[in-house]
Amino acid sequence: MIEPTILPPVEHPNAPLEHIRCVLVGTTHTGNLGSAARAMKTMGLTRLELANPRHPPDAQALAYAAGADDLLQRAGIHADLVGALAGCRLAIGTSARPRSLAWPLLEPAAAARLLLAEAALGEVALVFGRENSGLTNDELGCCHQLVQIPTDPGFSSLNLGAAVQVLAYEIRRAWREGQAEPLAPPPRELATAEAMAGFHTHLAQTLLEIGFADPNQSTQLLMRLRNLFNRARPDRVELNILRGILSAAQGRKGARRPAEAPPPAADPHPKEPHV
Repeated sequence: MIEPTILPPVEHPNAPLEHIRCVLVGTTHTGNLGSAARAMKTMGLTRLELANPRHPPDAQALAYAAGADDLLQRAGIHADLVGALAGCRLAIGTSARPRSLAWPLLEPAAAARLLLAEAALGEVALVFGRENSGLTNDELGCCHQLVQIPTDPGFSSLNLGAAVQVLAYEIRRAWREGQAEPLAPPPRELATAEAMAGFHTHLAQTLLEIGFADPNQSTQLLMRLRNLFNRARPDRVELNILRGILSAAQGRKGARRPAEAPPPAADPHPKEPHV
């Protein structure tokens, strides 16, 4: 009897993102919890951990989450950063100010690539500090490296939700590059070659009929117009609109005009003119 082959489970393509947790330390305003959750969810991050928040998520947090309520409801609440980082193989802390001790410092894009590479092997964390003072030195000691968003030196204050959004975007961008995921514009039913040929014939006829083009000197004009519409690559509906305009210019299709106001009603008791 042949034993069946047991295949390893196929990991979801979003798996590296699912292994990245955002840890908020000592958050003061619950609205920032919601803003951070919203920023994470828009970029495909779903793991939120809270280390010693001043208040747990409340109605204000839910309002600011704007649909990312599930991240707040699943968020773990821990007494300290060590508990929030349990099981992580890599932790990158965020810092908005220079530190007296030399610390490995990463640009956001480099931090995102490192997090994704390590997330393919296990749990990792991106750690955000308090709104007013960031992370303490002891908390930085729990992190392997630091990331700093390069803001203007004259005003480096960045809202917590905004900081989460910037770094979450960099993670998403790096993940998309790894997946070779292009932006997918909505499909367009482009006009066919024969439809374009019919349009250009119609255009040439119309320009002659309305007196815009000289039949003996319009070759270059028509070529420029052909190049213009070839660059634009109109779709079927757009081409129909253009041909409708041409037909209206030729008088074959009535153009819509604003309705004229009705004449004023006659006065049943006209006054005699003054002499």
